[in-house]
Amino acid sequence: MMSEETVSATTEDASSVMTVGEGDFAEKVLQADLPVLVDFWAEWCVPCHLISPAVEAIAREYGGRILAAKVNVDENPNVTFNLGVMSIPTLLLFKDGKEEARIQGARGKDAIVREIEPFLPA
Repeated sequence: MMSEETVSATTEDASSVMTVGEGDFAEKVLQADLPVLVDFWAEWCVPCHLISPAVEAIAREYGGRILAAKVNVDENPNVTFNLGVMSIPTLLLFKDGKEEARIQGARGKDAIVREIEPFLPA
C-alpha cells in the first residue's frame, strides 16, 4: 500500500501540477527559478474544474519553461487574501517572485497561453 505522500507525489508527477499552500507558497512559487502559473480554485467551483485540464496541459507542454501550481482557496485563505484573489478561478503568473499576469474566469488553453507566453523563457 502506498503512503499518502507517495500518492501525492505520483499525482503531481502525472499532472505536472504541484499543490502549494500557505506553508510553502513563498518557497515553491516566489523563489522558483522558472515562472509559475498558479491556479486558485476550490472543490465546489465548477468553472475551476473546467480550466484544470488546460492548466495541466500547459504544464506538460511547456515543461522546462514553466511550473504550475494549485492553491485551494478554502484551505489557504491567507495567501488568497494577501494576493487579492477575489473570485475563482483565477490564474496568477509569477516570475522572479513578482506577479506578471492575472487571468480571471474560465478560459481555454490558447487564451491562457496568449496571456502568459510573453513572460516565459525562450
